Amino acid sequence: MLDPKMRKAINDQVNAELYSSYLYLSMAAYFHSVDLPGFANWVTVQAQEELVHAMKFFGHVVGRGGRAEIDAIQKPPAEWKSPEAAFRNVLEHEEKVTSLIHALVDLALKLKDHATNNMLQWFVNEQIEEEANATKVLQSLRLAGQGTGLFLLDRELAARTFTMPPAGAGTAAGNGPAVA
Repeated sequence: MLDPKMRKAINDQVNAELYSSYLYLSMAAYFHSVDLPGFANWVTVQAQEELVHAMKFFGHVVGRGGRAEIDAIQKPPAEWKSPEAAFRNVLEHEEKVTSLIHALVDLALKLKDHATNNMLQWFVNEQIEEEANATKVLQSLRLAGQGTGLFLLDRELAARTFTMPPAGAGTAAGNGPAVA
């Protein structure tokens, strides 16, 4: 059974992951509005990944005998000054999510909740990848500038596809359902 403090913290993280998905969907709408469908594709894939993350946390709470609680999701921004500004927002957001994951690890260690700590290690590694991916696109945007470089980067980002993580990834063995 989850400690009530851990359950609340993970339920809060479910909400944070759902907000992340909303943020990326809002960015997809922005990128479509400025005729950058490749960028829209990249953030749409990101939105799908965030939903999977939310479900992994949800599944952990339920699998440990806790009650998942869903809260209201804050409305994300809808406009950015430029594609570069949007991707600066992506990187800043992923850095914030990393800090939230690290705080969950700290709480799990404090509570000696080894099962939750084990599950969270997947997210620690995932956040390294999330920040690296955002940084790479942001650096490419800075190099590309406007015009042809932006067009070519848009075509490259259009190739990104969503891949469902393997069943059980990010869940502790015997922890209940791998909800993904």
